[in-house]
Amino acid sequence: MFRDRHDAGKTLADALGGYMGKKNTIILAIPRGALQIGEVLHEKLGLPLDIIITKKIPHPLNEEYAIGAVGPEGEYFINAGAAAEVRPEYIEIQRGKLAAAVEERYIRYRGERPKPALKGKTVILIDDGIATGSTMLAAIHVIRKQKPKKIVVAVPVGPPDGVARIAAEADETICLEKPEAFFAIGSFYEDFRQVEDEEAITILKRCHQVKR
Repeated sequence: MFRDRHDAGKTLADALGGYMGKKNTIILAIPRGALQIGEVLHEKLGLPLDIIITKKIPHPLNEEYAIGAVGPEGEYFINAGAAAEVRPEYIEIQRGKLAAAVEERYIRYRGERPKPALKGKTVILIDDGIATGSTMLAAIHVIRKQKPKKIVVAVPVGPPDGVARIAAEADETICLEKPEAFFAIGSFYEDFRQVEDEEAITILKRCHQVKR
């Protein structure tokens, strides 16, 4: 049990101590809650903090079922099995629409600053926990398209099966707690209040100012 995301971030920083001050290493947080954790890691590890935003491509017959995802700069991936009977035209339409939505959200969070180049870098991908793992998997696939040197997934908590799915796709996976009885990420935090856009934006600005 963690007191809050800041407490989780401190413990996660200890687990990531081997990356302290490493060159060509960046922390990417999945908004919004992970930015609270990311700020702690940024301060303790001396690494730049940024975000990764993705939007799932829904199945045409079931909006809750993702057949792929779109990320920054139009990068995308398709789950071939899930999209086996989906028309290519549908995918292209969704890709264009979602790419625009992703860019709008990046501008809201980061303004007009160029997105970080990930090629050849070690990327530490963080969230405040893993539930099904689908959001994290989407981020991994999109980041992988940019040819990073290594993808390290670091989270405070997640169910064993969800963590195993992530570990199969990431180069390294750090999960502090993997309880068998897992119902919701928030049940492992005493304080799991929602992080609003305004706070997330402020955290990013604060970290970028410190870096400069």
